[in-house]
Amino acid sequence: MSDIKKIALAYSGGLDTSVAIKWLGDKYHAKIVTVTVNLGQGEDFKKIGDKALMVGAENHYTIDCREEFAKSYIFPSIRANGLYEGKYPISTSLGRPLIARKLVEVAHKEGCDAVAHGCTGKGNDQLRIEISAKALDPDLKMLAPTRNWGMSRDQEVEYAKKYNIPVSKAAKKYSIDQNLWGRSIESGPLENPWNSPEDDGWEWTKSPEAAPDKPTVLEIAFKDGVPVALDGKKMPPIELINMVNKVAGENGVGRIDHMEDRIVGIKSRETYECPAAVTIIEAHRDLEKLILNRHELTFKKLVDDQWTFMVYAGLWEDPLREDLDAFINKTSGRIEGRVKVKLYKGSMMVVGRESPYSVYDFKTATYDSSSTFDQTLSNGFVPLWGLPTVVSRKVMSKKQ
Repeated sequence: MSDIKKIALAYSGGLDTSVAIKWLGDKYHAKIVTVTVNLGQGEDFKKIGDKALMVGAENHYTIDCREEFAKSYIFPSIRANGLYEGKYPISTSLGRPLIARKLVEVAHKEGCDAVAHGCTGKGNDQLRIEISAKALDPDLKMLAPTRNWGMSRDQEVEYAKKYNIPVSKAAKKYSIDQNLWGRSIESGPLENPWNSPEDDGWEWTKSPEAAPDKPTVLEIAFKDGVPVALDGKKMPPIELINMVNKVAGENGVGRIDHMEDRIVGIKSRETYECPAAVTIIEAHRDLEKLILNRHELTFKKLVDDQWTFMVYAGLWEDPLREDLDAFINKTSGRIEGRVKVKLYKGSMMVVGRESPYSVYDFKTATYDSSSTFDQTLSNGFVPLWGLPTVVSRKVMSKKQ
């Protein structure tokens, strides 16, 4: 007889976690409590809760964490220019540690012996949820039914039909995850890297061909390294992100298709829709270039890359992530100003920026007669700067 009596299951309402309710209940003869965290995915949460109870959950929790997600997870990622492998704005990655935290909280409230998730053994989400949950409560047992039940996706669909578990049309073709910061679309025909993404996979973005013929210019204001206003209008975080998602998406901006290196070692073809993320991060990165000096930018790039890797790899709760935050937050204290972004048929370009903390100085940079830069200083600088190269080449020429 299993010593597991009650399980808190992170529940999305999708195929994997719906099948998991029935499978876990049968395998462990345990009661199932489902937890759905609202991260801005735009779902019908009442419908999700009703489905969980219909499939067999004893109790269901829907927790609205949009504000916390925006301020405590998305904003730090903006400050860190969070792009995994230079392309993916770690949208799904950011949501998982928050889901794990809420899952543990419900498990404590309900007196659960274990927590469970619907992540596969091939992906990264298992790391993000399990490591975070274990860091928060090492005594809770961790269950991962999807990687242990041995069913393929087609077999899951058949299992669901057998037990009258509803299956959406999208679930039959794609595996989809979305939140306030982005939307991921994978599986099905996308598993062949040669196949172009089909139109039915995109929801947040127009195709560049169908985007407006006239460019849209968006002005994003930043303070302390995070966006605070659009076109001169102050907005709370959720409203601002949703607005940029809408405007950029209508202009065909935010589609991502790339080959990604998962932590488990698998090379994976991934597609994402992240209109707000790619727009805001590019604007933030450009503003940093106006404000931070060369040394700060060079070192911050190393810090940003490490921070992003840790979040992607499921190490949100690791002390190093907080240590890196300390440096990032220090530099972000000066990241204040406005950035103009031009959006046009899938392209995005920063076309203007200004800041009270800009280190750009017109009088030294200009080439006109008002310049205060003494060009004769370069008479000594150029030979000194090039000295290692010139000497090395002189020595190397002796071997030829």
